[in-house]
Amino acid sequence: MTAVTAEAVGKAVAAGAEALFRRRRPDGAFGDDPPASVLGTAGAVAALHAADPSGCADLVDGGAAWLRRAQHDDGGWGGVVGAGTAVVPTAVAVAALALSASADSADAIAAGRARLAALGGVDTITDPAISLLCRQLLTMAGMTAEAGPLRRLPLEIVLFDRVRRQRLSFRTAPFVGLALMQADLLPAGPLRRATLRRARPAAVRLLRSVYDHEGRTGALSEDPWPAALVLLGLARSGEAPDIARAVVGWLRRAVRPDGSWDAVANLDLTRSGYAATGLIAAGYAGDPRLHATRDFLHAARKTEAFEVLDVPPGGWSYSNARGWPVTLESAEILSALAGLPGAGADPVLRQGLAWLAGRQDSRGSWSLWVRDTRLANDGPCPAITSQAILALHDAGHPDDHPAITRAAAWLLTRAAPDGTFENLWYRDHTSGTAVVVAALARVGHARHDVVRRAARWLRDTQLPDGSWGPGDGTDGTVEETAWAVQGLLATGDPGAADAVDRGVARLVAAAGPDGAWPAARVCNYIRHHMRYPNAVITQALALRALGEYRATAARSGAAPGAVAR
Repeated sequence: MTAVTAEAVGKAVAAGAEALFRRRRPDGAFGDDPPASVLGTAGAVAALHAADPSGCADLVDGGAAWLRRAQHDDGGWGGVVGAGTAVVPTAVAVAALALSASADSADAIAAGRARLAALGGVDTITDPAISLLCRQLLTMAGMTAEAGPLRRLPLEIVLFDRVRRQRLSFRTAPFVGLALMQADLLPAGPLRRATLRRARPAAVRLLRSVYDHEGRTGALSEDPWPAALVLLGLARSGEAPDIARAVVGWLRRAVRPDGSWDAVANLDLTRSGYAATGLIAAGYAGDPRLHATRDFLHAARKTEAFEVLDVPPGGWSYSNARGWPVTLESAEILSALAGLPGAGADPVLRQGLAWLAGRQDSRGSWSLWVRDTRLANDGPCPAITSQAILALHDAGHPDDHPAITRAAAWLLTRAAPDGTFENLWYRDHTSGTAVVVAALARVGHARHDVVRRAARWLRDTQLPDGSWGPGDGTDGTVEETAWAVQGLLATGDPGAADAVDRGVARLVAAAGPDGAWPAARVCNYIRHHMRYPNAVITQALALRALGEYRATAARSGAAPGAVAR
């Protein structure tokens, strides 16, 4: 493939930056057009019907009609619009349509049940919590054959805060919802009833703590799916009717015009952090249009502790100032603030960095919500740990800073036998491997055998058209190509020059006439079972890769097409 020219890269960057800026709102946040979610819609349909069948009939009927329209010809459903048929969304959609008791759904239910059986049923679901959830919804819908045995949830875990945080973490609210649903599904003996008399009030107090923290909006992390699970539990148990009414109100406000719901209703901070780092890397740090974005990020930093997960104030959520604080978005936002003019005198940046360092696990890694959690979906995560390293590095922390050295030491022990690294919240394995390579290379480990082996895996899995997919021969995506280019560039290895050039050429060729790149479903919602696209992240990653490519050429004085040599 002919090396891409500097002029072509420059045009792609300029057009891509303007396309991304067009997504900027007046408040500085960056918007997106997310696809409708089968899970969010099915959950809302089932929960609203259980909570207020007459008052919510319009929402239930509209959501059920959307589900029927979204059903594939094979009888199944995908997690979001455009995704292929999968077990989890098919099981949840079938159960929701049956629970909503619509006569119009009989054919859709029959076809869905047949497809679910053909897929192997819920026994094929690898995540134990998601498997139990699907079994429980199917059982509630009367489909006991499809559901199989139902395991009792130990609601009493809510009586032990430290254990509950480590084992449930961010799943606390939906866990409580599911456990409350079981009251009339699994009869309890005298001992169990005595335990529940203590556990149920404690569980409701946890929900109320979240409810109060979020300003009593009923949003439950602004995600229709867990909000629906909580509402189902409250409706069936009769607990906390005020919270139930608030969740109903929020779901009504969050419904889309076509009757469906999003996977996550608000990712303002996720998008805005990525947008800012992408534009900064592309050379737009001084653009006045980012002034409002910096103000938005400053204002969104959390000033209150999130007691349910024992997280102190100082970080950021993925949604807004009242959202749940997470290290992933916080690290990305800190990298953005570190790259903007005046970063050296930014007290929000300094305070945020101190918060991030304080969230490091005792083992040296970073988890998403809870330090030292035992929940696989929370952490410890090589990719999140790498983003934390990059945030500290971008803000000027030296390579021998204690938090960086501990994190690097942990990462160097986490490679899989083939040299790859995991990424809990984006598709494996190119994303995780590339982010780890970039982080370790930038803090002095570019020549370490672990990094060299991971970089070699990236080179070996590049596809013939110059792109990268997840590394298994699947078609390439803009996101994974951009991640791989960034990782290989960071190593400074001359042997990666051809792979980098081909990857950059592919990114330039993939840009549309309006400067936008096509988004792929690489963002994990339920790991291994449901992914969704995020157009702002796609745009930002491509800009960051092309920006770093140009910057490397400028530093080295290399000709275009030879930046890594």
